[in-house]
Amino acid sequence: MATIVYTDDSKVSTTTVTLLGFPVVVEATPISYTWDFGDGSPTVTTSTPGKPYPAADITHKYKKREGVGITVTTNYAARFNVADTGWQYIEGTVPITGPATLLQVREAVPVLVDPGR
Repeated sequence: MATIVYTDDSKVSTTTVTLLGFPVVVEATPISYTWDFGDGSPTVTTSTPGKPYPAADITHKYKKREGVGITVTTNYAARFNVADTGWQYIEGTVPITGPATLLQVREAVPVLVDPGR
């Protein structure tokens, strides 16, 4: 069976800090998500954060029973504004990897039974 993954941390983050006496607004916008399924398979990068069941936007099929740690790296486009002088864009993206979510991969085996029993 395919395992559905998603993250709900997909909003624009804005914060204001004071640097050398000037207010600095920093904004980070998620633009992609890189999934590591913890089983040695290649990572998968998506442009959306996925959705919970019953949606199956982002899935992975594990090939063996084992304990794995799934991680997602959110790649942010970032910009800042010093003392309301206009937005400055940071080149490239800023990757932030969240903590691993532990998963125990199990195996289900279907069994035919006599319904009259």
